[in-house]
Amino acid sequence: MDDSPKAPQHVVLVTGPSGAGRSTAINALEDFGFEAIDNIPLGLIPRLLEGPTLDRPLALGVDIRNRDFTVEGLLELQAALTCQPQISPQLLYLDAAPTVLARRYSETRRRHPLAPDSAYTEGITRELALLEQARAAADILIDTSEMSPHELRAQLAIWFAGEQAQQLAVSVESFSYKRGLPQGLDMVFDCRFLDNPHWVPELRPLTGLDTPVQTHVESDPRFAPFLQKVIDLAVFLLPACTDEGKAHLSFGFGCTGGQHRSVTVTETVARALAEQGWQVSTRHRELERRGLAAKGVATGLDERSQA
Repeated sequence: MDDSPKAPQHVVLVTGPSGAGRSTAINALEDFGFEAIDNIPLGLIPRLLEGPTLDRPLALGVDIRNRDFTVEGLLELQAALTCQPQISPQLLYLDAAPTVLARRYSETRRRHPLAPDSAYTEGITRELALLEQARAAADILIDTSEMSPHELRAQLAIWFAGEQAQQLAVSVESFSYKRGLPQGLDMVFDCRFLDNPHWVPELRPLTGLDTPVQTHVESDPRFAPFLQKVIDLAVFLLPACTDEGKAHLSFGFGCTGGQHRSVTVTETVARALAEQGWQVSTRHRELERRGLAAKGVATGLDERSQA
């Protein structure tokens, strides 16, 4: 019989304004091993937690659609759970700018829960004002305004999937400066000083995943010393981050269009770090958005056109 004390039950309360990505977050947490229950009434949560500790964490979606939802009730529940030593609660708040929420509602053409008979913009304004205290009390706040579902999932993985990780996870991402910096990057490197394949007609439609483009970028005499310095820096930092207890470290490489130079550098750096035994994942933001990566990736939350 195992009499060793059990770890506290981890409970993540997931909330935020309609359209900010709460359902995406619930689904991601479920994929990470959480037992997920969406749209659960606040009054049922204490009873749900009365039994013995589960063998996996809980993710509970609560928002204005719940029949007994109030911000005061949510904050009282958060405080009550915090006082129970057998429970380790976190309040996760998914946020987004009002203009982004309005755009997402205009795309789905759904009625807002707080404005079923009027413009959805009125409902968005009311909901943001209503949830202001919950936002201020959040343990984890994630702004999804500039995130695709893939990016939100990656951000959630930093917070939650890392709990079970045995090794520091490294992500390497390419992007276009025209679209701005991706959120969540720890270190960013500008690759626009390298020779641009865009000006070679036969290379323009290709990407940094193609050998001719890689060969062209690698032929720039500045490529090899730049790459070596980046890899040396990464190899120096990664063990230190591991010692500090960091679960994830992300590197970003940008160029003008996010198609040639940054992709080539990202692939090369990721391969070099993987060869040294690090757990590495890659992402090419612009190729995914434009459908140029293998099989493509849906843009989801953020479907702005590529310039």
